[in-house]
Amino acid sequence: MRIVIRDVRLNALASDNDAEAAAKKQLNSVFGANGFRNVSVYRSSVDARHVNNITKVFSVCADIECNGISDDVLKKLNATVLENGALDVKYGNEKAEYRPLIVGFGPAGMFCGLVLAENGYRPIIIERGNDISERDRAVMLFRTKGILDTESNVQFGAGGAGTFSDGKLVTRINDKNCRYVIESFHKFGAPDSILTNAKPHIGTDNLGRIVSAIKERITECGGEVFFNTRFEGYKKIGGGLSVKTSKGDLSCSTLVLATGHSARDTYTNLAEAGLEMVSKAFSVGVRVEQLQAEINRSVYGRYAKMLGNAEYNFSYRKGERAVYTFCMCPGGHVVEAASEEETVVVNGMSNYKRDGENSNAALVVSVLPEDCGGSLFDGMNFQRQLERKAFVMGGSDYGAPIQTVGDYLNGTSGSAPTRIKPSYMDGKRNRLCDLNGLFPGYINSFLKEGLCRFEKKIKGYAPADAIMTGVETRTSSPIRIVRNEMLLSPTLDRIYPCGEGAGYAGGITSASVDGIRVALKIMERYKPLV
Repeated sequence: MRIVIRDVRLNALASDNDAEAAAKKQLNSVFGANGFRNVSVYRSSVDARHVNNITKVFSVCADIECNGISDDVLKKLNATVLENGALDVKYGNEKAEYRPLIVGFGPAGMFCGLVLAENGYRPIIIERGNDISERDRAVMLFRTKGILDTESNVQFGAGGAGTFSDGKLVTRINDKNCRYVIESFHKFGAPDSILTNAKPHIGTDNLGRIVSAIKERITECGGEVFFNTRFEGYKKIGGGLSVKTSKGDLSCSTLVLATGHSARDTYTNLAEAGLEMVSKAFSVGVRVEQLQAEINRSVYGRYAKMLGNAEYNFSYRKGERAVYTFCMCPGGHVVEAASEEETVVVNGMSNYKRDGENSNAALVVSVLPEDCGGSLFDGMNFQRQLERKAFVMGGSDYGAPIQTVGDYLNGTSGSAPTRIKPSYMDGKRNRLCDLNGLFPGYINSFLKEGLCRFEKKIKGYAPADAIMTGVETRTSSPIRIVRNEMLLSPTLDRIYPCGEGAGYAGGITSASVDGIRVALKIMERYKPLV
């Protein structure tokens, strides 16, 4: 039996060896020296809520040499029994006439395809963007020369939008398959640290080769992945569906819609086909850049140089609306994330070492469906309007509108960057603007509330010379594709809405887990094909 001892709390500079020694002492007091083995750190984090009393907190696992442990013993150790990361696989009896087809090779589609492929279902996956190498070239061409490929960019291509991010695997969902996701990323080449860090991250510089390795595993198991292949609609045929793509029609038994949150034309195609969808809340705002060294000092105090790059996560709610930070990238830069012509969209990314001068995070305000209007696509159109307005404000050449925090709060403009340099397009395509003119009043009001409140929590978050870059609009989908408890669309029982684009996830891990859930449901229904 394997257990995890929680909350082994030690000093700020404690090592994994220190945590294992402390856990062994606890275990020895209960089971004796020969009653346990294989003691190792399961997870570690830094508790920096009080800068004058920073501690490291560990969870330590061990194999216990007995068949059972009483609840009283577990309580005494502050421990729980550790479930393994294996999937709960069940095979159905229904025979599929065709192979399953997955639209999108982001985290949801990738893990759905991986699980199906490794269990004999030979999925077909289509992705509108390029493979990793060609996608890298397209992204770099946009960053350096402002030439946008609308089919292959930061949003579209192998690995989805997550490929050009920090690769954060932190999630708020409580699902046992989260461990499977982390272990799978590690198996395909992610750093060892993701297995134990409470806030694991892979790094943009590692994600590409990991995504390629997962793709190779899928094809090795009989699946197929077709890049530069855009989904354009579907129709029902006997025993399955005929899916229209930019490279011809494909037949499938089931259709997994894992398109991501930026495939706006896909939403239009699905609506025209009569698929049930509803509008949902989303968030918009800016990227705020500050000096990483100042964040480190504020969070870690005298341990700043020893504990690595600090992170932050803030939120403030008033009524139904909130302002919060999202996707914090220590030592990273602001990413050029447009996927449509004559729009500006920003996101954030950082490499594994997180060794850049700046940190950045989205500062966003929730937008409710009623803020935009009553129809399905009003939220999507609101996003697009902001992106087009940001394009014009940024100079109509894909440059981004920027402003210092001080100017934004004071209603002035024109203060050029000083200590903190904007990183969007390597600082070469930015234009000083008044971001008050970009957003509606309620968004400006909440952004200012957040800047002032969060600077009080961490000095250095929003100094007067911090840089705000607009516009962040792709935090989540403004639309949900309706599904039932079987994860099927009520419109057609061969369609599985999945992941972030369908409105059921937010981030790499939760999207991956949703892809796994859908794969397990398909397997529970159908027999393997091989």
